[in-house]
Amino acid sequence: MLIESTASQLVLIDIQSKLVPAMFEGADVIANALRLAKAARLMRVPITVTEQYPQGLGHTVSDLADYARAPLVKMAFSAVDDGLIEHLNDIGTPKAAPNAKSLPKHLQKPRQNERPEIIVAGMEAHVCVLQTVLGLLDEFDVHVVTDACTSRTERNRDAAYDRLAAEGASLVTTEMVLFEWLKSAEHEHFKAVQQLIK
Repeated sequence: MLIESTASQLVLIDIQSKLVPAMFEGADVIANALRLAKAARLMRVPITVTEQYPQGLGHTVSDLADYARAPLVKMAFSAVDDGLIEHLNDIGTPKAAPNAKSLPKHLQKPRQNERPEIIVAGMEAHVCVLQTVLGLLDEFDVHVVTDACTSRTERNRDAAYDRLAAEGASLVTTEMVLFEWLKSAEHEHFKAVQQLIK
């Protein structure tokens, strides 16, 4: 099944200033995360960033911080343990129509998340990304962007991908996400997104 921009949310996990220098291919990961964020903004895909203990690890790298609302600050390795699911459900659920509450309970439509596809990028793949994704999989379709995630070592990163795939997460690349969001060269944002990957 293709990823739909209208059903997506982008989650950038712990891409923080003091973590990046220690990361394997950290500059490439930031470049791809930035491509995702720019395309998400163009296509009105909500963006959430998390920060692990920012007092010690710094804040989200400035280029990315400009694309999201205030970060979800966490101490747990899994952002799910610090409220990420509630945050994503709040973003993805449309506000009820003004007269919906006046309907009898049996006629009120249950609230459903209109954006159940979570696109995940970040660091470290084998710790915070892995634990967060495992926590999301029961409620969302999760797509892990492999060229926008990293760890301190290539071995840890790759082991995380093996486990995530085995647990049911979809492994994708930045370009896969962008072109699936576009669907066609006739999309109004095709040229702008194309410029992001040249």
